[in-house]
Amino acid sequence: MTDSERQAGRDLERVILELLEQRAPTATICPSDAARAAYPGDDDGWRALMEPARRAARRLVEAGEVEITQGGRVVEPAKARGPVRIRRVR
Repeated sequence: MTDSERQAGRDLERVILELLEQRAPTATICPSDAARAAYPGDDDGWRALMEPARRAARRLVEAGEVEITQGGRVVEPAKARGPVRIRRVR
């Protein structure tokens, strides 16, 4: 991983935490919310940040900062397939 990729990952972690801070304590966000916030252009460039946003969320889970859910239930990040949501730890 390059230094710029590491920095982009840290930026996405910060964006995830900032987005959650701006919402109600029980609210969730989608990784696409973080990708779009990190890439505010009018085109679809944010799509390239989807997997990096998911990886950033997984790192935040490991740090005890957030939980990843599917269908309202907490799931292990490594086992999550398909759409996920991110929320503060409850």
